[in-house]
Amino acid sequence: MGYIGRFAPSPTGALHAGSLVAALASWLDARAASGRWLVRIEDVDGPRCVPGADTQILAQLTDMGLLPDEPPWRQSTRGDAYAAALQQLLEAGHVYPCGCTRKAIAEALAARGHTRARDGEWVYPGTCRDGLHGQPARAWRFLTRSAPHEDTTLHWHDRRLGAQQQDVERAVGDFVLRRADGLWAYQLAVVVDDAQQGITDVVRGEDLADNTPRQIRLQRALGLPTPRYLHTPLVMAADGHKLSKQNGAQAVDTRDALGALRAAGAVLGLHHTAATAADWRAEAVSRWPTILASWAAASAAPSTASTERTP
Repeated sequence: MGYIGRFAPSPTGALHAGSLVAALASWLDARAASGRWLVRIEDVDGPRCVPGADTQILAQLTDMGLLPDEPPWRQSTRGDAYAAALQQLLEAGHVYPCGCTRKAIAEALAARGHTRARDGEWVYPGTCRDGLHGQPARAWRFLTRSAPHEDTTLHWHDRRLGAQQQDVERAVGDFVLRRADGLWAYQLAVVVDDAQQGITDVVRGEDLADNTPRQIRLQRALGLPTPRYLHTPLVMAADGHKLSKQNGAQAVDTRDALGALRAAGAVLGLHHTAATAADWRAEAVSRWPTILASWAAASAAPSTASTERTP
């Protein structure tokens, strides 16, 4: 199979400096491999989507010459595919209904002495694994442990970060596939869509590396192939956190396509100059293998890098 990559933005706002880095890296990786590059609008979480943001994102990509090879997919039209995947997991015994509220989860963990949440969310303690205890079903969760003494540590390789590992049960717990509000969770949607689009390589921001072990577990449970992963450097805001819409990220001004490409490229280690955006893109494609080689060499050095998180 030839290379197929993708950029999958959530339409919660326009592209900003951080999301442009991920878009550019995924485009460069595909073009340097003489592969295909797709765009998927991840609008599965409808309440968070901003009207018109999808159109704006596509226009920004067009302005910068980052053109997909097929019309974009939209997750909001893909509910039947996600339902089929959930049914397959249910029949195989990989999922169960959960009746817990956020408050109930927090209280259960507090009773066990846990005093903090993981990225704002409590690590699920497995309360409903053996039944709903009279509570109505609110969500569906993926079972991370199928046997009492199973090792739930998942090892994987990132093309930039190198060897990674995460104990999925300890770091995440049984994670949601369909939410209490009826919406499909990101983890299930992205795995189903990557497989159905034939994605061979996922290139995205380093903040999503923590999601990879969950997605690999789902791929294996569904009998789907696992793509190669590459997680790119992040653009940081003045407060030291990842640049995002929540901390003031501004939309990329694509009236200066060359300037925007240069700024995004610098984050990836591309510092060349060119007179036009088209020339810059062509030079960046030719230089991309060197960037990949430098990342591979750095990741091969002794390191403690890991996606391991503990509750």
